[in-house]
Amino acid sequence: MNRSLTAFVALGLALGGLAACGDDKAADSGKIAGEITVLTQRTDIVNTVFQDYKKKFEAKYPGTTVKFEAITDYEGEVRVRMNTKNYGDVLLIPNSVNADQLKSFFEPLGTVDELQNKYRFVRTKNNFDGKSYGLAITGNAQGYVLNKKIWAQAGITEPPKTSEEFLAALKAIKEKTQAIPLYTNYKDGWPLGQWEGARGAISGDADAATKLGDDDAPWAAGKEHYILDSLLYDAVKGGYTEPDPTTTNWEQSKGLLGTGKIATMMLGSWAIVQMQQAATSKDDIGYWPFPHQTNGKFYSVIGPDYMNAINVNSKNKATARAWVDWFADESNYATDQGGVAPLKSAEMPSTLADLTAARTEMIELNPAPAGKEGLADKIGNSAEVALYDGKYRQVIVDAARGAKNESKDQIFADLNKKWSQARAKLK
Repeated sequence: MNRSLTAFVALGLALGGLAACGDDKAADSGKIAGEITVLTQRTDIVNTVFQDYKKKFEAKYPGTTVKFEAITDYEGEVRVRMNTKNYGDVLLIPNSVNADQLKSFFEPLGTVDELQNKYRFVRTKNNFDGKSYGLAITGNAQGYVLNKKIWAQAGITEPPKTSEEFLAALKAIKEKTQAIPLYTNYKDGWPLGQWEGARGAISGDADAATKLGDDDAPWAAGKEHYILDSLLYDAVKGGYTEPDPTTTNWEQSKGLLGTGKIATMMLGSWAIVQMQQAATSKDDIGYWPFPHQTNGKFYSVIGPDYMNAINVNSKNKATARAWVDWFADESNYATDQGGVAPLKSAEMPSTLADLTAARTEMIELNPAPAGKEGLADKIGNSAEVALYDGKYRQVIVDAARGAKNESKDQIFADLNKKWSQARAKLK
């Protein structure tokens, strides 16, 4: 399993216990030479793909040596290591680092104004006081992954434009094929948090995250969360999801979708390659935008995955910086992994061809104004309605399948109440 953590881990959590390690920095020579240690979460390809990166980088910069440390529990272990100065020369910025903590742990890469002309996502994340501290390893689009062969058997070859069309498609799949129309992956929980990717895509509004933090009733009729969570409820209520959600299995589900036993899953675009690898034919796997149009157009929010950064205590910052730049500019990691390249000049990957064909407009969410960074996630956490962990959507699934005696309107009213009360405390 190698899902994108940024897709479902709520940002802005306190990096408890971390000491600022910016003092007594060891000076480096300023030359691109010598050894660096690069931390990565890619335990699955560190001994294969990353060894090819190492060879290419060392060939471009003779006299350099790159060593990798692949970490399974990346978030947990790196947070602990950041209590010391020993957390590699280049590392992925943990999701729990707040914006105002960046300067204590990482070397600034330049100003946002300078870097945003060349790179995507520097405005979106890991910047503070106009300085950028990370370059994305890849980016993700938001929508849903599908087995196009199964959808075609049900007579659907174009992306549904409304919730009603989407539900009608699921009904046709149920009636005309043997596949489960929509798989929630309820048991693992986090896949239900992937539905949050529709935030901003439904409205086509780059300020959607900020507006959510200013809203007392996100589940009021017509609003984004009402639309996306209604679709989940109605799909389960209609009998278009797995028969027993308590027995779902994420790893198995990839093969089930790839072989046509499942038709659809609401996941970020990071999942496409994994589904293709499990498919009978990679051409069976497609990726469509969330079934909603604004002003006659589909939208998909693109955002950064993890971001490479330089340890502020590194003794070889010149070589570390060369690696960060090379990885973003030349490694081709993002495209090879089916993601959106950090380089603005790069074309969209072939994995997103279906989004392009549907004339989907890709948008990046605007950063929140000062003082409101991560406010929506803080409200959600305080209200016990964490937007990315999937738990509150498990309640929606339970109600829709009859395991919980609540109507959709009752659930949404309760969510609005919890949200507004938490927001009042945080304002």
